[in-house]
Amino acid sequence: MKIIDIRSRCIAIPLNAQLRHNTGVHPGYFLRTILEIITDEGIVGLGEVGGGDQRAALQKLKLRIVGQDPFHLENIKMKVLRSIYYLSNAKLYAAIEMACLDIQGKVLNRPMSDLLGGKIRDEIPFIAYLFWRYDRPGGGHDTRAEDLADLCEELHETLGVKSMKLKAGVMNPLEEARVLRLCRERLGDDYGLRIDPNGVWSVSTAVRVGQYLEELHPEYFEDPSWGLEGNAAVRKKIRIPIATNMYPNKFDDLGPSIRMGAVDIILTDLHYWEGPRGVKDLVAVCRTFNLGVAMHSGAEFGVEMAAMLHTAASIPTMTFAGDAHYHYLTDDIIEGGLMQYKNGSIKVPKGAGLGVSLDEDKMKHYEKYYEEKGDYYARFHQDPYRPDWYPVVGGI
Repeated sequence: MKIIDIRSRCIAIPLNAQLRHNTGVHPGYFLRTILEIITDEGIVGLGEVGGGDQRAALQKLKLRIVGQDPFHLENIKMKVLRSIYYLSNAKLYAAIEMACLDIQGKVLNRPMSDLLGGKIRDEIPFIAYLFWRYDRPGGGHDTRAEDLADLCEELHETLGVKSMKLKAGVMNPLEEARVLRLCRERLGDDYGLRIDPNGVWSVSTAVRVGQYLEELHPEYFEDPSWGLEGNAAVRKKIRIPIATNMYPNKFDDLGPSIRMGAVDIILTDLHYWEGPRGVKDLVAVCRTFNLGVAMHSGAEFGVEMAAMLHTAASIPTMTFAGDAHYHYLTDDIIEGGLMQYKNGSIKVPKGAGLGVSLDEDKMKHYEKYYEEKGDYYARFHQDPYRPDWYPVVGGI
């Protein structure tokens, strides 16, 4: 079996609100690039990648993978990821690996999780991911902690989720910390609490917020301050586990982070950590050094969500509920539409490979929607309601 062609399409799906974070605003839609890898036997594998329109970047890699056997992933990784540093892109490789594993599963008539060691759970729990919103359903903006606590209660009731995470670094830090206090008061001592300012706070601010939150016993404090040094400095001064999806988010920084004692928990990501197999490599290192593991979300659609579910299902130590922006999407591009939450969890897809297929009518519809809306990653550091705003790291 050989790869004979690749096809990539960029699509955008509307959200139910504009989502604020410390480096800008998701302006009412997410966009992803969907990859199809085509073999000489007519089997097509699906992959997905974020970060804006990646079609041209994937096409540059076409000559590196055409003619390759989709089962020979180490060889493909060497050609795509390990060749020369300025063409190395873990995110693009991850999409390619995802699609190759989908092909392998279809050839073998086995789910992707079987290629990763087999699933040990049939469903994966997810969190209520809380963002400060513009133009929320029903109108208006989130302006105070009570608005986010109301959203958390709503998601708990409608989705059954049993943990939350606040995307912080937007409002006054103590007002953001108050969101967690309100959620603890409303949802009880067993409800999981997390906060993530994506490293924008100074060490002193992060320590002050962390000490304020200690009595609430959060599951973790994610990227409280910038870089390995920032995480390590905060970790020394508070009694909350420090987590990260930023530092480290690649194997080059994993050794230094462990030596420095920078983190307690690493959020795995299929793209930062070189695909599902790379995540398994990461988990082995985490097990060696007694680090916890959780699953990071990158605003994925159904193709990558399926890959995340298969990967998480095969990792015994992944006991934290996974991140997901998924509940903000109004639709999906896979057959059957949005995957459904039940008691806070989403079932691992059944069937060969990823277990999902593209809905071509929706693909065409949301390709057109992307063409109308455009690639907002080129203007990401913007806020439509604050035209002079720009992000400042460590300025609070």
